Amino acid sequence: MSKKVYRPNVAAVIVSSSYPEVKEVFIAERSDIKDAWQFVQGGIDKGEAPKEALIREIEEEIGTSEVEILSEYPEWISYDFPSRVAKKMKPYIGQTQRYYLVRLKPEAIINLETAHPEFCNYKYVAVETLFDHIAAFKKPVYEQVINYFKEEGLL
Repeated sequence: MSKKVYRPNVAAVIVSSSYPEVKEVFIAERSDIKDAWQFVQGGIDKGEAPKEALIREIEEEIGTSEVEILSEYPEWISYDFPSRVAKKMKPYIGQTQRYYLVRLKPEAIINLETAHPEFCNYKYVAVETLFDHIAAFKKPVYEQVINYFKEEGLL
């Protein structure tokens, strides 16, 4: 019997520099899958702390590290990949993620044309409409995280 292996990962629920007056979240469209929108996220490198990975991933994916960490989801959350994704991600069958709520600093400039572009578009959406854009397999985790930040009075 093989052991389930989850990829350690960080994810950012990004709000604009207009937060808390404007409570919209940043989502980006994957450049490899049309109409697949998600939060900025990525793997944690060996020996890297989650917060270090978070800042690195934000910079790698949207071209800025000008963010302020506002809050952190208190637990790791794991989910399994759909079979079509799992085939590409071997040996991992899913991800275990640490989520952070971060605000872009006023001087932050988003640039999706990074060294290895993962996204082709981005937008801010109201929390109430977020789930109209997100892939079904990610919705339960996103709901759990968003609900936590709502209960904390942050979204």
